[in-house]
Amino acid sequence: MLELKNAFKNKFTNVLFDEPMKKHTTFKIGGNADVFVIPRNSQEIIDSIKLCEEFEAPFYIIGNGSNLLVGDGGINGVVIQIFKNMGSIRVNGNIIKAESGALLSSVSKRAIDEGLTGLEFASGIPGTVGGGVCMNAGAYGGEMKDIISKVVVLKNGKISELSNEESEFEYRNSRILKNGMIVLEAEMVLQKGNFDEIKEKTYEFNRLRSEKQPLEFPSAGSAFKRPEGYFAGKLIMDSGLRGYSVGGASVSEKHCGFIVNKGGATAKDVITLIEDVKRIVNDKFGVTLEPEIRFVGKF
Repeated sequence: MLELKNAFKNKFTNVLFDEPMKKHTTFKIGGNADVFVIPRNSQEIIDSIKLCEEFEAPFYIIGNGSNLLVGDGGINGVVIQIFKNMGSIRVNGNIIKAESGALLSSVSKRAIDEGLTGLEFASGIPGTVGGGVCMNAGAYGGEMKDIISKVVVLKNGKISELSNEESEFEYRNSRILKNGMIVLEAEMVLQKGNFDEIKEKTYEFNRLRSEKQPLEFPSAGSAFKRPEGYFAGKLIMDSGLRGYSVGGASVSEKHCGFIVNKGGATAKDVITLIEDVKRIVNDKFGVTLEPEIRFVGKF
């Protein structure tokens, strides 16, 4: 491990060691990562991965850490954070090109400023473009697949371009995620619209989000995927689990589809809570809930 750390120290300026992952997730939970590197461009991502392969070290790609639970034992290996250093947003007419580290909320704001409609749904999503594309993020009837035209990805050291169709978007999934591709940039095609109407629609979505979601507590967003024919939050609520807690982790009283960190929650608390919720909902309704949260590290 010392040799790996020295190799990264000699190669990169934006690198941290034994970095607490709770500083890099919206859940505010997680042990330390051995190496935490923040690439400035695509080549530095490629170079980071090459070093990992050379030392046979596992690596993990993250953005804003908004859909992530890191284990209490931390992460053995390398975390590659594609975030603010790769967050450029460019507009040409009704086309927006954004690097994968750009926040979806920032891209949505830029669309508003340009009088473009179609991205209002993403205004309150805390994740990055890269994560949003991978999991086909969506809200209030809109999804990334509705606006994506092209995605630039990295796979096995090679950069290529996928069309919307080639990306094979599904509900909270994509070919990109399934095949372990790394998003570098996304091209989105929007429509010209009325500035006041776009702003009002965005305001309304954010009002609903603030009213219905527990934004006052750290969380990883929706804890469970929507089961076919059901709503996860309602199943959890109808199972009598509103406010159900394990340690510092709790089913939100505001929206039962969220698990929140009420203070000092550990990854073990969250995992135990998730398993309890899955078991109780399955016993009561015969529905198996599938977590939407990504789990990384030693639990």
